[in-house]
Amino acid sequence: MKSKINWDLQIDPNVFKYLKKIPRNNAERVLLSIKILSSEPFNGDIQKMKGEKHVWRRRIGTYRVFYELLPKEKVIHVFHVERRASKTYKKR
Repeated sequence: MKSKINWDLQIDPNVFKYLKKIPRNNAERVLLSIKILSSEPFNGDIQKMKGEKHVWRRRIGTYRVFYELLPKEKVIHVFHVERRASKTYKKR
């Protein structure tokens, strides 16, 4: 479902640091998916995180993008990207 109104996309600086450390083709794919979030926050392989009010994750191959949706403000805050591993979803 495409949203008629674009959301404001905020990306944590740590996300960019992480993307510099992974292979370039993977980083480009993840970054493109993050950019698409502003127009399509509910499309793709997404899942609401249990126990969290507004936190979602989007799967991009072996990578996971974690973001917070603030519907009243129309803001998407991307705060973490991680390669899928057995510890990816453990409480921090």
